[in-house]
Amino acid sequence: MPRSARLDIPNLLQHVIIRGIERRHIFVDDDDRHNFVKRFSDLLIETETDCLAWALLDNHVHLLLCPRPTPLAKFMRRLLTGYAVTFNHRHQRSGHLFQNRYKSIVCDEEEYLLELVRYIHLNPLRAGLVSTLEELDYYPWCGHSVLLGQRTLPGQLTTEVLARFGKTMKTSHQGYRAFVADGIAMGRRNDLVGSGLQQRQTAAEQSGEDFRDARILGSGDFVEQLLLQVEEKPPHSKLSLEKIIEHVCTKTGLSLTELTSQSRSQQIANARSIICYSAFTSGHRGVDIARRLGITGSGVTLAARRGKKLLAEHPELQTRVSCSSR
Repeated sequence: MPRSARLDIPNLLQHVIIRGIERRHIFVDDDDRHNFVKRFSDLLIETETDCLAWALLDNHVHLLLCPRPTPLAKFMRRLLTGYAVTFNHRHQRSGHLFQNRYKSIVCDEEEYLLELVRYIHLNPLRAGLVSTLEELDYYPWCGHSVLLGQRTLPGQLTTEVLARFGKTMKTSHQGYRAFVADGIAMGRRNDLVGSGLQQRQTAAEQSGEDFRDARILGSGDFVEQLLLQVEEKPPHSKLSLEKIIEHVCTKTGLSLTELTSQSRSQQIANARSIICYSAFTSGHRGVDIARRLGITGSGVTLAARRGKKLLAEHPELQTRVSCSSR
């Protein structure tokens, strides 16, 4: 059965898992680890890619990234190719170092960001690379020590995580560390990655519940929003959400106040639907659309579905109110 294409969508959280070919070690010593981390850090800055968490294990790596202008595929190709060439030269070997396909899972940031940060940063402890949480606090090959201020990694974002645990640095560090400590007893979280997601997808299909895509970690609405977005390839240069709203308001004669009001008029509902669909196919996140229009995430999904149908049934509206890129 062919594997599904990756969902390489900018501005969305991605949990990336890299494995050595045939599960072989991809790090022989700390010089290898230092080389990988240095390349990784430099690329984060150069490509303006956000990193929220990371951990190096002997034969695999976990990264929590949010690609911005640079596609994830390009970022990973540069990271892995450069490291593999150096590794092979240093250890006098040839051939592939990594499995042909790294795994990437698109994640609902609102629901899973902190869970994934904790899951990724506890991997060295679960793998036995450190024996205690106290050792993990200072472990150099994991973003946990960076969040605690014990080390630095240019390119790793810390404020975005720590701000969720307190208003001062001290309370943020304490809250974050307590959160990580609570996760130790949870053991391995197969529900967050790999086979666990595949099992959830299969179970959903068999029970007739909301479809779950093994490439996506999120609610049924989040999954549907993403799949709707990738039905049409987003434009190379994403049209801003404000431009989309402005365009639709101009073409429909509606004001922004009317558009974001509680009115249930058909004209306003149609305009919102077209905005939702146009924003999705332009690469915007459902949560951002919902906040801007003052509706729920579920409402955005339903509206986008109506917007697609509206434009299909009334092609004359395509040029009248649609926001295609130029």
